[in-house]
Amino acid sequence: MALNATIYKASLQIADMDRNYYHDHALTLARHPSETDERLMVRIVAFARHASESLAFAQGRLGARPKSEPDEPDLWQKDLTGAIELWIDVGLPDERTLRQACSRAKQVVVYVYGGRKADSWWEKIRDELKALKNLTVIKLATETTRALAAFAQRYLNLHCTIQDGAMSITDENGSVPVEMAVLKKGETEGR
Repeated sequence: MALNATIYKASLQIADMDRNYYHDHALTLARHPSETDERLMVRIVAFARHASESLAFAQGRLGARPKSEPDEPDLWQKDLTGAIELWIDVGLPDERTLRQACSRAKQVVVYVYGGRKADSWWEKIRDELKALKNLTVIKLATETTRALAAFAQRYLNLHCTIQDGAMSITDENGSVPVEMAVLKKGETEGR
């Protein structure tokens, strides 16, 4: 018997002063039983950082099936023709998955987290990724992702502020500065 996903609802208010983007988003996220609170919140951070009217969670993640195929990212943005402008993944994807993503999308961004495990992944894979010109890899600090995981609940009311490259996520209990480091910057990466 397959386990069902837990549905999370998030009210996300974004004030991105760097892009002059000010918008409220009502998000519905499916959290598969194999997904942690930490990963769920990193998906929200990725959405907030790249927010637009056309950015969406891919069906595989919203539909709450485990992400075992590289056919869909965690989030994506398509143009009016259906071409993928932005492909966003969260976690530690393998080289094959990243190569396929880079061949399908104009821009690919991967958010990695997990401390030493992420460091080990990067050391192992970074030389293989040099040729992928449209790939950006961003590592979130362990303190950030753990603090954000404490925010996770079925109904979230979050505020995101981005100014001068600094990002913070706030809920009714406090604020978390989102510490991230760009490990690889793609040539097409706008942020």
